[in-house]
Amino acid sequence: MIRLLDIFFSLIGLIITLPFLIALYFVGLFDTGSPLFKQERVGRNKKPFTLVKFRTMKVDTASVASHLASASSITPFGGFLRRTKLDELPQLWNVLKGEMSLVGPRPGLFNQHELTQQRDKYNVFAVRPGITGLAQVNDVDMSTPLKLAKLDKKMIDSLTIKIYFKLILMTVAGKGSGDRVK
Repeated sequence: MIRLLDIFFSLIGLIITLPFLIALYFVGLFDTGSPLFKQERVGRNKKPFTLVKFRTMKVDTASVASHLASASSITPFGGFLRRTKLDELPQLWNVLKGEMSLVGPRPGLFNQHELTQQRDKYNVFAVRPGITGLAQVNDVDMSTPLKLAKLDKKMIDSLTIKIYFKLILMTVAGKGSGDRVK
């Protein structure tokens, strides 16, 4: 049932926000010259997929987890995108393709070995990663792998349609701070 909701809402979301996505894309061209950020992430069953977001950092920023990146790497427009969480909108395409869900554990990088190990221990890779989840609305990021894996597991074990909508609404309403940057 959740997969059907993901397909429906990601398709509707892409259609409704298309003019806005195009506008953000063009503003991003002036900001960094390369408005889309693509990065290989760890997906369901640890299968790699290419996550797509609006770029919020300078093009030459190292490919590391956000909490390891320098805040000076964030562009002014990127700061706006992060605060409003608009940088996540292109991931609706990942959801539509079946690589992600609207709600699930945020996908990590393959070089985040401790996080991958903790998530393996809690069987977090059995589900599709998500755009938002319990950790995101509670300000828990990838800098605390054990805490994150436990919270991901809690969300997976308790996820119902009601909680699915609750987490989406909390995210849209601005709950949580998104990925922390030092």
